[in-house]
Amino acid sequence: MRLSFARSDDPADGRVGATPETVSVLTRHGIRVEVETGAGERAGHSDDAYIESGAEIVPGADLFARADIAVSVVPPSPDRLAAMAEGSVLVGLLRPVHAVDTVRVLVERGVTALAMELVPRTSRFQPMDALSSQAGVAGYKAVLMAADRIDKMFPLSMTAAGTVRPAEVVVLGVGVAGLQAIATARRLGAAVKANDVRAAAAEEVRSLGADFVHIPGVTDQEGGAYARMLGEDLARAQHEALAPHVARADAVICTAQIPGRRAPRLLTEEMVEAMPPGSVVIDLAAEDGGNCALTDPGGEVGEYGGTRVVPVPQAARLLPREASALYARNVAHLAEHLAGQDGRLPLGSGEELGALLLVRDGEVVHGPTARALAGGSHAGTVR
Repeated sequence: MRLSFARSDDPADGRVGATPETVSVLTRHGIRVEVETGAGERAGHSDDAYIESGAEIVPGADLFARADIAVSVVPPSPDRLAAMAEGSVLVGLLRPVHAVDTVRVLVERGVTALAMELVPRTSRFQPMDALSSQAGVAGYKAVLMAADRIDKMFPLSMTAAGTVRPAEVVVLGVGVAGLQAIATARRLGAAVKANDVRAAAAEEVRSLGADFVHIPGVTDQEGGAYARMLGEDLARAQHEALAPHVARADAVICTAQIPGRRAPRLLTEEMVEAMPPGSVVIDLAAEDGGNCALTDPGGEVGEYGGTRVVPVPQAARLLPREASALYARNVAHLAEHLAGQDGRLPLGSGEELGALLLVRDGEVVHGPTARALAGGSHAGTVR
C-alpha cells in the first residue's frame, strides 16, 4: 500500500497529514510513503527530515496523478483532483455536504473518498477521530485569540492599587472545542459560563470549574449528538436566557456546529451590541455560517458597538505544528488498520470502517452529500 501526502492548497493552512514520526511508523508496517515537496515546511518539517524517516519526496505536479491513496487535510482543489486515476483513493477532512465541487470531480474521475469527519464515534476508532483532534486545537487557540483582543486581564489580580476582577467568558457549545476552550480559559484565570443543548454537558462543564447555564426545555436534550437544531420557539428561549450572561461577558467563544448543516444561530445582533465595550466574539463556526448573526463568512473582523466579532474558520490551521502532529497520528492509525487487512480497503457494506465512505468508485454513497448534489448536474451515479 502506498500513501501520498499532499501539501495544502490554502496558503493560510500549513497543516500536513504526515510527520517524520508517523512516516517511520508507517514504513515499519511495510507502507510506502510519498510526501509532496515542501508539504511539511509550515508545520516545521523539512523534506530532508521526511527522507531520513523513509519517505520519498514527490513534486506537486505528480503527486495526485501517481497516488494510490492520496491524503490531504482540507479538500484539494478540483484542478489537482482532476489528475487522480480511476480507482485511486482520497483521504482527508473533505467537508461532506459542503464541498460539492470536490465531490463532483471525484465522481467524474471514478475515485473513492474517505472523509475523516465520518469516523465512527466508537472507542475502537477513537484514535482516528480527526474532528476531535482538530477541535481541541481550535478551542485552545480561540481562547488565546480572545485573551489577546479584549482590553482587560483574564485572571483575578489583587494588588496594593486595588483588585482587578477576572474576565468573564461565555462558551457556547460544549463539544471537544468547547471543553478545551473552557479548560484553557479557566487555566488563564477567567470566570467561565457555558451552554449546550445536551443535558449531559452540564456535568462536563462543572468538572472543569465552570458554571453551566441551564435553560429549561433547551438544555434538556438527550442523545449523543454534539448539537441539535432547535425549533423557533426554543431558539428564542435560548437567546432570551443567554442574553444577560452575554451582556456581561468580556469574551464569547462560539463552537457549536452540526455536521452537514448550517451552524445554529446562538448570538443575535442585539446580544452582541449589549456586550461591554472592548469585548470580543470568537466564532469557530464561521465556516458553516457562524453562531453569531454578525459573523462575516468572508472572514472580515467586524466591530459593533465596541465589540469585535472575529470569524475563525479552521482555527486548528493557526497552530500547524501541533495540529499536524495530531492529524498525522489519526491518519497513521487509519493506515495501520488498513494494513492490518493486507492492504485492502475494508469498505464492504458490513464493515464499520465503511462509514467513512463519501464516494466509492465514483458513486456518492454518503446520503446527505448525495442529497446536496441531487439538485445540480454532475457526472456519475448518486445513490
